[in-house]
Amino acid sequence: MDLNLDVNTLRVVVTLLSLVAFIGIVCWAWSRKNAAAFAEAAQLPLLEDDRSPR
Repeated sequence: MDLNLDVNTLRVVVTLLSLVAFIGIVCWAWSRKNAAAFAEAAQLPLLEDDRSPR
């Protein structure tokens, strides 16, 4: 088997790995088990802080 790895082959491999990683992150972010944690984190900027300047 002739394994001819040139720059274009490397680019294709890196692109496909990046696409798989992106899809994995999107699935993780939209999973139902993380919804509660993300909803709580989304409210953090809206909570009043006693240390905030007036």
